[in-house]
Amino acid sequence: MQNLLSDLVVVDLTRALAGPQAAMMLGDLGARVIKVETPAGGDDSRGWGPPFVGAEDERESTYFLSANRNKESVTADLKSVEGKEFLTKLVRRADVLIENFRPGVLDRLGFSNERLHELNPGLVILSITGFGHDGPDGGRAGYDQIAQGEGGLMSITGAVEPTKVGVPIADLLAGMYGAYGAMAALHERSITGKGRVVRTSLLASVVGVHAFHGTKWTVAGELPERVGNHHAQIAPYGMYRTRDDIVQVAVGSEGQWRTFAPVVGLDPDDPRFAVNSQRVAHRDELTAAIEVAFAAESADVWLERLAAVGIPAGKVRDFQQVYEWEQTRSQGLLIDVDHPTLGRIQLPGPPLRFDDNPYAGAREANLPPPRLGEHNATVQAWLDEDA
Repeated sequence: MQNLLSDLVVVDLTRALAGPQAAMMLGDLGARVIKVETPAGGDDSRGWGPPFVGAEDERESTYFLSANRNKESVTADLKSVEGKEFLTKLVRRADVLIENFRPGVLDRLGFSNERLHELNPGLVILSITGFGHDGPDGGRAGYDQIAQGEGGLMSITGAVEPTKVGVPIADLLAGMYGAYGAMAALHERSITGKGRVVRTSLLASVVGVHAFHGTKWTVAGELPERVGNHHAQIAPYGMYRTRDDIVQVAVGSEGQWRTFAPVVGLDPDDPRFAVNSQRVAHRDELTAAIEVAFAAESADVWLERLAAVGIPAGKVRDFQQVYEWEQTRSQGLLIDVDHPTLGRIQLPGPPLRFDDNPYAGAREANLPPPRLGEHNATVQAWLDEDA
């Protein structure tokens, strides 16, 4: 397969997760991603564990491994003259530069947006911050759980008390939005020849996925509330106990309701449940009635019955079950890479597939997450080609 972005060079100045996620997404699509790390320790996430894997003197953080496939690693002290010269050469050869410093840090290092565009007018600059590059809170440091709370996400998650999402969703979404914005700027550059600055933040990423909860407040003036493992505006749609386990059921239309109700012994025309608005208003009664029916049989039996009549339903899998599930594997969501110290390992793979390729992503071969400074020599040799 022709690498979709194989003609692009990305300079990744980021650490932790939001920025590395954005850079990895471009790497998954074939771009050459050169990750610039501090010589003393590199990306913060290299030290985030346990778990660590590998020999004691060559241990690797599984956190770092999760966000840095399809990259090369070089080391440079950007406060030094040599480091600044090295980055200058990289910028002149790059198409995209990604940074997630706090506002003003890159300027103080001598690489303001204006300077970067002097060096390379076509450079697309992606800047990811915690709360935005300006505004009264623009200078705050950004951490995922804080952004989940400040951005309202925790107020609608959980059953009793505000609860964070189980993955660092603000970081991941900021990376996804950032990559999306960078691709839009690259398209514009193909027309104008000029790069631009793209900005997003952890706060923006969380507010950007408020969806119907956001308009519930902005349009209807109603504050969204936590409803645990049930949909806030559709019923029945959530998690239910059976005789031996739990299942999740999604009844998303009135037609599906009229099919589902008789299966669990309910009258679809019961005035408490006849239309969705009434079912939401009487959610507790409806949930109790469904679970009385579900208690008579096992989860597997109910999943078979619901599948037979076309009602969406499913299990709640742990990670072992997910990665052993043949459907996951059939989608190319596990990739094998040869790591320089760990040997052959499996990683969660890119979530995009193109045409009929059996693997995910857009590279003929995936690169393992790099060792710190692993590509110093090869990248320097590449830079010296035009010197």
